[in-house]
Amino acid sequence: MALYQGHSINAAPNDHDDEATPLLEKAPETAVPPQCCSARFNLATLMFFGFAVVYGLRVNLSVAMVAMVNSTGVLPFTNHSAAQGCPAPPSANNSGGAALPDGIPQYPWDSDTQGYLLGAFFFGYLLTQIPGGYLSGHLGGRVFLGVGVVSTAVLTLLTPLAAELGVHWLFALRVLEGVGEGVTYPAMMAMWACWAPPQERSRLMTFSGGGGNFGAFVALPLTGLICHMLGWPAVFYCFGGAGCLWGLFWFTCVSNDPRSHPRISEHERDYIISSIGSQGAAHGWSVPLLPMVLSVPLWAIILSQMCSNWAYYTLLTSLPTYMDTVLHFDLSQNGFLSALPYLGAWLGAVMSGILADHLLERKLLSITAVRKILTLTGLLLPALCLVAVGFVGCSGVLAVTFLTLSTTLGGSSAAGVFINQIDIAPRYAGMLLGITNTFGTVPGALAPIVMGYLTRDHSVIGWRNVFCLSAGVSACGAFIFTLFGSGKIQDWALRDEDIETETGRGQPDRQVYGHT
Repeated sequence: MALYQGHSINAAPNDHDDEATPLLEKAPETAVPPQCCSARFNLATLMFFGFAVVYGLRVNLSVAMVAMVNSTGVLPFTNHSAAQGCPAPPSANNSGGAALPDGIPQYPWDSDTQGYLLGAFFFGYLLTQIPGGYLSGHLGGRVFLGVGVVSTAVLTLLTPLAAELGVHWLFALRVLEGVGEGVTYPAMMAMWACWAPPQERSRLMTFSGGGGNFGAFVALPLTGLICHMLGWPAVFYCFGGAGCLWGLFWFTCVSNDPRSHPRISEHERDYIISSIGSQGAAHGWSVPLLPMVLSVPLWAIILSQMCSNWAYYTLLTSLPTYMDTVLHFDLSQNGFLSALPYLGAWLGAVMSGILADHLLERKLLSITAVRKILTLTGLLLPALCLVAVGFVGCSGVLAVTFLTLSTTLGGSSAAGVFINQIDIAPRYAGMLLGITNTFGTVPGALAPIVMGYLTRDHSVIGWRNVFCLSAGVSACGAFIFTLFGSGKIQDWALRDEDIETETGRGQPDRQVYGHT
């Protein structure tokens, strides 16, 4: 039975004219087992905390940088034509006068140097996305995700030593951290291709991936507090130790797929396997590279994620600097207020996953329509809020309000374009995420550098340009995915036996959702 018949304005250019909108075509033969205490929910919970740690390791430098830099020793960039920055209140205790424990070193890094150090992580991060996704899809994602988190944690422990040795050593260390962490999200996608029933796909993936925003929410104020009480080196020791501890639980409790899990119930295993079908199997060593390169829906994901990530990574790496140099919040305020937008992003992502699954279970909209609506909402509306941030001037209350509103609305794209790879090619989802994340990481490397260049004078106008640029790029991504995105399994993602099975069932559209 088709959810929606006929031509749809949501159809991608390569869709059939007489397409049947993708469905959860057949109910599993077994009843749906409860999620509470299930193996799939335990997996999602461990992933959630793993990505919380991952983002803590990623963003701690952006807050610690405020304490690491001796701003009184930095020669300011002078530009008499630039608008003045916001006046600092008499009682302000920003980075220049932050009270740090005795013996904690500080460094005279200028704005450009800070931008390069904040962007260094992403230069390494983009190198291992595709190899990590390819190997995870063929061998399983458990080892790759676990090793990715733990290796990044171990390297984080060396951050104070690298900073003491010099800027080049710290830059190289951050690149290596990115190399280790680059495999984590592709490995997650490869694992969910084996673990997530189509009926629960959106909520499981947005919950587990939402650990990143939750980690940023916790890490930003916690970093400020640790810097103030123990000094910035303790930040990297605490977060690095947390990552190593998480690794013990991960390697003890997690398996690559339901078939190999030693503690999963037979009821739940049968439900997952029957729901996903043959699309949950690993792909071989060979993959359809040319059809991937020519796939319009895949390029829609790539370009949209690049546009969305420009704004996200701009905020992730530069928000504490904005709070410090423009709004003049002290170190403890800086961490807390920088974290608020990520609380909103986390809540927005989780709610979008629940909403998406509800719409699909009730057969109210097609998968293509759900992904496009959530992406359009999650990119276009936040862009408007970012423009507002650029024009609120020196009002800290309005700035924080619009930033939080922007990231909260942006969370809805988590159940849109950011999980669309598993819709169009479940078997190759890990590799596709590696491809899209490779392109999507380019803004992470470039945005902090552009931000450092635009804000060398620490002026309100400089930061307005940063926010307006991010808004314009996000809006472009929204329109690209709306025009060219799709929610259907592509022909090149189906094996011969998949096609024969669907033909035998008499279904007119081979691009079904998630199982055969």
